[in-house]
Order: sequence, then C-alpha cells, then structure tokens
Amino acid sequence: MARAAIALVLVAIGLCCPILRTAAQSSHETMVQAHAADRNEKKGLNGSAVADQVCLQCHQDQSTYEATSHHKTSQTSSKESILGSFRTDGSSVLMIADPAKAEDSPGLYFKMEQKADGYYQTAVAGWADQLRTRSEKIDIVIGSGKRGQSYLYWHGDQLFELPVSYWSEGHRWINSPGYKNGTMNFARPITPRCMECHAGFIQQSTRDLSSNRYRKDSLVVGITCEVCHGPGEKHVALHTSGRSGGLTGEAIVNPAKLSRDRQVDICALCHNGNQSEEKAAAFSFSPGEPLYKYFHPDLGDTAEHPDVHGNQVGLLKKSRCYTSSSSMSCSTCHDTHAQEHEPAWYSSRCLTCHQPESCGMSKTLGKKIVGACVGCHMSVEPTTAFNFDTVGEPLKPTMQNHWIRIPDPATAAARMLPVVHQSFPSPSLSPH
Repeated sequence: MARAAIALVLVAIGLCCPILRTAAQSSHETMVQAHAADRNEKKGLNGSAVADQVCLQCHQDQSTYEATSHHKTSQTSSKESILGSFRTDGSSVLMIADPAKAEDSPGLYFKMEQKADGYYQTAVAGWADQLRTRSEKIDIVIGSGKRGQSYLYWHGDQLFELPVSYWSEGHRWINSPGYKNGTMNFARPITPRCMECHAGFIQQSTRDLSSNRYRKDSLVVGITCEVCHGPGEKHVALHTSGRSGGLTGEAIVNPAKLSRDRQVDICALCHNGNQSEEKAAAFSFSPGEPLYKYFHPDLGDTAEHPDVHGNQVGLLKKSRCYTSSSSMSCSTCHDTHAQEHEPAWYSSRCLTCHQPESCGMSKTLGKKIVGACVGCHMSVEPTTAFNFDTVGEPLKPTMQNHWIRIPDPATAAARMLPVVHQSFPSPSLSPH
C-alpha cells in the first residue's frame, strides 16, 4: 500500500457541541487505527494507491500543491525536471583535476551529456593519453531545486546516487553528498529510509530492510496526497458510489482533526533528524499514529543540539512559542498545499499572536518591524546534515533555524539591517 501524502483539503470542522465533537474525534481516531492495521496487513504493497490526479478531481482548490517542493522532491528525469546545464560551452563539466595537466595523480572530470535516450553523467579519469570513462543515466531527480538536486540511477533492481549534484545558489555542478572529492565512484546505495522522505512509495524486492533493491515499477515519485492523509482507496470508493460519508465517515485521515502531537508527527517523520533508530520498515508509518511506534527517540547529541535542516521539529519544540501553546503546529505557519513564501512573509504569522509594539526593537526599526520577526528570531545558519566538498571547497547549505528565540540586542540589530518595509495580510490563526 503506498505511503500516504499531502494534497487533499484539510477541512477544519469546528463543532459547537462538545458531545458531538468528542464523538467525531473518537470516530476519526478509530479510522486512523483502521488505516494503520490495513497498512500493516498489506505490508506496504502499492496495489491500491490513489494517484494525486484522482484526488484533484474533487479537490481542485488544492491543485497548488503540484507546484510545491514536497510534490517535486522526486521526479523522473526530463528536460524540465533537471536544473543543471547540459550545454557544450563548459558549464556542463565539473572539473576536479584536468587530465591534460595530470602528472603523478590521475585527473578527473565529470561531464553532463544529453543523448537520444535521456540524460547522463559521465566520469573521465586518468592521464591525457590514458583515459577511462564511466557513464550512467540519470533516472530519478531528487530535490525540488530550491536548494539543489541530486540524481539517482538504476543498476538492475539496485538504486544508487550519482556522483554529481546541482547547487542552485551557485548555479553549478558539485560533488554529491556522501562522495569524496577526486574519486570516480558511483557506488553510494540509496536506502529505503532515503526514499521514504523523497517519494510517495517504493517497494523493496528483498527481505533485507536496509537493501537498495526495489521493484522499479512500484516507484511513486513525489510526496503524494496519501503520505499525509493515509490510504485514499476507501475514501474515493465512498464518494464515487454516491453515498455520503457524513462528518465522521470520510474514510480518510484529516490531519486538522488530529491532536497537535499527531499533526506534528506527520511532519516529524522527515523533518525530525536522521539519527533516530528505526523500529519499523520504511513506508510503514501511518498518519495519525504516534511516531514513537516507528522510531526510538533521539536522546544523543543531535537531540541537545538539533541541526537546522536535520531536526526542524526538534528545534521548534525548544521554542517558547511552541511550549506556551497547546495548538501551535507546523501548519500554523506552513500551508503544505501551497508554495513556500520568502522568510519575511512568515512574520505575518507571528503577528497573529504578537503585537509589533511589544518588541524591544520596535522603536529602532519603526515600520520595518512588521517584516522583521523571522529574520531576527529565526537565524539563518549552515546545516551539518549535508556536506559538499568540491575541489577543496566545502559547501554547506543554509536555512532558517526553527528554534524561535530572542537574540541579544547587538545581534538583533545586525540581523535587521537588510530589512525593508513590507505589507502583509493578517492570516487566520487556523492551522489548516
């Protein structure tokens, strides 16, 4: 059964009567448990996965999801999905050491090639008069391209990462994470856990749960509607049969009806660090179930010092905004069905609870304060989750730290220098 995804509408039904509300929640919890049991029984088989296009037949207002980073986090290779250059002007080459100038050590470069049957990465290594090459086809694109992309190739039923990735900020090719600079290596295996956070589903072709062997035809690219909403087969059958499910019989997981902890668990599956020890096979998590059933909690150094990319949920949970609220979740700020905004836009989310005048920098910044919350209280920091070493140049992507906190005045002033006045809407507090 395909692992679930994101694009059905999150309908928030606020029932006035506490008795009816309790009954609805209880029914929804029962349905969540049934979905989990159904998934365990079928052991992740993808035979009845519901495609996003089926969901969109009814939920057309959620078509914006198709343009999001989640939806584009894996794609089949094409001219449109691969961002890097394949031109013949030199921009398609990653030069590590020029073989024409190599003396004691062999040279090495990678060239990106477009051939009749697709796109390839070719490694060329050795000396000018003694070269050897290896070429592999780009089969799968990993990453939306907001920060970059990596690429995978099939060797039989085995899935491997290609040695060259694309760095969006620098608009150039770089060594892929996990590969040592200067090596003609194509052998980094792609494990099920990697695929779990970059695809809707893929079925292994072996009983070894850590193996990189899969059924090619089982791959569902992108984070799909079912990843966050659970299996949709029964929900579709219910509505195509002409019968109404009523308030408590929709046969689909609505994250908005889950408790705060269960809502956050859906995001934490992939945004809560990569150091936690797994208890269950990849793609076995069912939305609405506690994440601790599937992973041992991280009690080590990464829990005390979460990485800005590897543990966004862990950082958020350290924030006073989160600990002081019983309802704040990831979706308080992020709409998973829409494209992400620039960081300054999210200040409008802060202002649904906080008044600009209450900030200690209000008098200093004046009107600029309305767009300054995120820039000041969520610093941009390099991540240690990914390290790219290309020709001795270490590259570390940066991103917003989700630990919301008050910096010292000097730091706050420095962070606010680039801020300009912007007008933002006053969004609803609804986490849906």
